[in-house]
Amino acid sequence: MTTQRQQLNKTTMGIRDGLPLEATGTDIEGLRKDIQRLMDMEAIKQLKHAYFRCIDTANLDELGPLFHDDVEVHFIGGTYEWKVNGKADYLANIGKSFTRRSVGHHNGHQPEIQMLSDTEATGIWYLADNMWLLEHNALTTGTALYWDRYLKVDGRWLIRETRYERLYEINETLDTPPSLSSHYLGAHGS
Repeated sequence: MTTQRQQLNKTTMGIRDGLPLEATGTDIEGLRKDIQRLMDMEAIKQLKHAYFRCIDTANLDELGPLFHDDVEVHFIGGTYEWKVNGKADYLANIGKSFTRRSVGHHNGHQPEIQMLSDTEATGIWYLADNMWLLEHNALTTGTALYWDRYLKVDGRWLIRETRYERLYEINETLDTPPSLSSHYLGAHGS
């Protein structure tokens, strides 16, 4: 585990203040723009929630369209650092991780969405997760802060950059494998 850790705050994560969350006018066009901004924020939340769902179900068909072709990924855990550039490489790596011999549980909470323009936004998410690697009787659990950059392309929000750094990570070798009465990836993982 590295002791060289950056301080995690909006400055170090490259998050700047977005457009104000206040009504900008009383005319119909101003109100329409305000409502659109709120709808865009909701669309970004749904995008990230779909990301977590698709990760844990190894649904690469629905995961792929959530990303910009040139996505940049950089994840820093307690025992790993993972960098990937491009949607194809990202999906290939995810397909190798979420297999019939794994169980994933990833939840993103407390979104802080900053709308920078009509077509660009950033977000910070609090991750809580568990990952079981069944063939190794290994369990990783912990939390992390995600920070993302989103682009709206042809009317759809996409993840352009996604990063996280662990707040804590616990890696355990289990004495016995978990007793699973249901195992979705056992049937649908690669």
